[in-house]
This record gives sequence, structure tokens and C-alpha cells, in this order.
Amino acid sequence: MSSSLPLLIALLLLFFQLGARVDALYGPSSPVVQLSPSNFKNKVLNSNGVVLVEFFAPWCGHCQALTPTWEKAATLLKGVATVAALDADAHKSLAQEHGIQGFPTIKAFVPGKPPVDYQGARDAKAIAEFALKQIKALVKERLNEKPAGGSSEKSEPSASIELNSQIFDDMVLKSKDLWIVEFFAPWCGHCKKLAPEWKKAANNLKGKVKLGHVNCDEEKSLMSRFKVQGFPTILVFGADKDIPVSYEGARSASAIESFALEQLETNVAPPEVNELTSADVMEEKCSSSAICFVAFLPDILDSKADGRNKYLELLLSVAEKFKRNPYSFVWAAAGKQPELEKQVGVGGYGYPALVALNVKKRVYTPLRSAFELQQITEFVREAGYGGKGNLPLENSPVIVKTEPWDGKDGEILEEDEFSLEELMGDDTARKDEL
Repeated sequence: MSSSLPLLIALLLLFFQLGARVDALYGPSSPVVQLSPSNFKNKVLNSNGVVLVEFFAPWCGHCQALTPTWEKAATLLKGVATVAALDADAHKSLAQEHGIQGFPTIKAFVPGKPPVDYQGARDAKAIAEFALKQIKALVKERLNEKPAGGSSEKSEPSASIELNSQIFDDMVLKSKDLWIVEFFAPWCGHCKKLAPEWKKAANNLKGKVKLGHVNCDEEKSLMSRFKVQGFPTILVFGADKDIPVSYEGARSASAIESFALEQLETNVAPPEVNELTSADVMEEKCSSSAICFVAFLPDILDSKADGRNKYLELLLSVAEKFKRNPYSFVWAAAGKQPELEKQVGVGGYGYPALVALNVKKRVYTPLRSAFELQQITEFVREAGYGGKGNLPLENSPVIVKTEPWDGKDGEILEEDEFSLEELMGDDTARKDEL
């Protein structure tokens, strides 16, 4: 028993030595900067230089084997680049935020750029050369940067709209416009690098695509709602606002603009021709449009459902041709909007009729040619160029609430049958009295 005691003590000492080594791969005197959630932002994300980060697990054999090499690389790069390490086993959420799935994973964090994975040899020389390559690219980029513009450029406001939880749904989700939204944090170095490019893209895309930004330090609810895990995150809210997609392209104004214009082509909402049944329809469809084309179609008794649907299909085909223009198309049955008809001079020359209406400028132009595809198309095109023969709209359009068309043929109301004797009943009675 006594002879085995020294052996047991030796094994226990070895176990505790290994355990200490596993628990902390890098001691207090190590040249490797030890990271945690409390200092990761300042040491890595806000750094002005290149930072190499090893994401490790203490129990990982490959990580243990890399330790002396990583410390040697840190010594070689001292004063040139920062070499750091994060215990990804102890700080799982931070590791997951950076997509860590295996150990060790080495990433280079360069100001203003997405992290770069290191795939080279696991020796100090190769690691140092990789760091120098990142530094060289960063210096070259800074040398090629143009100086800031004059005072007029600096003072130009950004067309990107600041969004918060109070206005996000109304402005973005309920909008038919294409929105591209940046979710950022003020302290994020990559976000700061993106800021001038984002402003330039927003200003160049003004009137075509809407850009917005969300400060995630102040809007935690929006950050959580859209599952934002890193900064900056750029989401595209296209035709299907419930399913935004991530923008993964280059973070330059030109790349963002090209992407936005491509998305604009594919995310254009299908055209609509809405029935003008209330002032709300007029407000929604016409007040916000550059030009609102209002058609007045024949009474359902004159055209029947088949004829009315042909008119609507004709208008829809025109709307399709101009769906990328800020136009809207609405219609009303003859006599259903008498005040509006009077305001735009419709009714005297029959139905169907069509007018181009600019609510903001309070002018209108009537279609003076045939209600046919070619003529209407040309009319819409000319209206977009400013129109010909614009007439003043004296008052804001007066719209009355009407029941929407049910899609059926109209019914002729049958009058009650009556006899001449019933009609003359009172007079006959008077004569009898005389």
C-alpha cells in the first residue's frame, strides 16, 4: 500500500497540472490578449488596426497544440497587429454570433470589413505573413481613399430614414415601396466604415428605393424581432414584407445601388386597378401618386359584367406597362361619383371616359381620343411628360361612399303591375258621387 502511494500522488499532480493547462491555455503573462464579452467590442470591433482572434475550447487537443505557436505569433506581431484569443466554450453566445462551429477557428478582424477566416498552416511564420497581408491591404485602401468633400457635401443630409419601433410597421411593412434597412450599433467599427457609403447610396437612390437605418442600441425590440445578431446587418423588405432577405454584397455605395436597382426590378408589386368607392381610396391611391388615372365606366346595365371586365382588363394591361412609374389607376361606374364627374367635366360626352389627375398640383387632363389600348398608352405616356392641355381643378375631389361592384350583371328593377282602373280610381269615384 505504502509503495503505491507515491505513484498515486504523482498521477494526481499530473492530473491537476493537465487540468490547469486545459482550464487556461493562456496565462496572465502570455503575449496573447485574452478576450471576453466585456472587452471584445473595444479590443476587436473598435480597433483601428488588424486583430487576429483564435476562438478555442480548452479541452480541444488541436487548440492545446496551437498555443505555443499562437504565443510566438503574438510576439512576432507585437506593435504591428493584435493577436488575441477567446474561450468559445466559456462564451458560447459570443462565439455563435461570429459563426464559430469548430476549434480552433482563426479570424482576422480588419476595420471596415467583414472578418476573414485564416485557412493557412498552423505555424508562426504563416500566421504572421497572413496578418501582414491584411495590414498591407488596409494601408493600400487608406492611401487610395479620397479626402472628404467640401462643406456642401458634408452638410448634405442623408436620405436614409431613421426608423424606430413606433414608425417601423407603418413606414416599412405597410408600404408598397422597396425598403433596404441597415441595423447598426454606434460603437461598431464596420458600421462607422459603412456610414458614408450608406449615405451616398441613399441619396443616389432617392425617389427609387427607400433606405432606412435602425440604431440597435436604442431599438432592442426591433433587433430581436428581426433576429439581428451582428452589425451591420442589412435587410431587404421587398414585395413580401413578412420575409425580409439579407444583403450579403459589398459594402460600397455602388454595390448597394446596383443591388437595389436589381431588386427594384424583381420586387415591383403587381399593378392594381381599384374601384373608387370612398374618400379613403382616393387618399390612398391618388394623393400619394404622381399621377392618378381615373376611368369612368358605363353603367352595368349598358355594358353588363362581361363588358365591364373587358374595360378593367384593358386598364390593367396599361397599368402593367407603367408599373414601375409612380402612377395609380382607379375607376368608378357612371354616375356613382357625380361631383367628381362634374369637377373633371366627364359625362357630357359619354362613357367610358378617362382623366389624368394630379391631386397635389390640382390639375387634370381628359383623354380626348378613343378608349383603346394604344390611345390610352400614349395618353399615360404624355401625362408622365407633363401632359398636354392641363386644366385647373378648382376644388379638392369630392368622393362619396358607394357599395363596391359585386362582379355581377345589373338587375332591372321591375315596376309593380297596375291597371288603368287603379290609376284612375280616385277620379272614377268622384264621378260616381256626382
